[in-house]
Amino acid sequence: MDIILKELIFIKIIKTTINMSGGAFDYKQHDIRMIADEIEQTIERSGRPKTREELKDEGWRDPEWYKKYPEDLNHYKYPDDVIEEFKKGVEILRKAHVYAQRIDYLISGDDGKESFHKRLKEDLDKLAK
Repeated sequence: MDIILKELIFIKIIKTTINMSGGAFDYKQHDIRMIADEIEQTIERSGRPKTREELKDEGWRDPEWYKKYPEDLNHYKYPDDVIEEFKKGVEILRKAHVYAQRIDYLISGDDGKESFHKRLKEDLDKLAK
């Protein structure tokens, strides 16, 4: 009986710990961060020549293709005004990720009201640097 009681307590502790470690939004806030990362990669690639690895990944295109379409040796070049909007979008998405993460921790019980405000400010300050 004592062993069963200990096991039940252990299971309850594990369940409580799992439920309290974030996850109020099913960790979708990380998707927001990944979108921001992908947009930054698009900005970095804009107009630059593709690497050998990138060209290799386009294996369906043979050398004749690139003779006919030499522009495909480079990544698409977005206009400067579009790149500026991409950068604004990345900044907004990074802030959205921070807010979603901090709110998730508050809702899940990992943070209290005071630590929520403190950590939110710290995370936003890190972004500003």
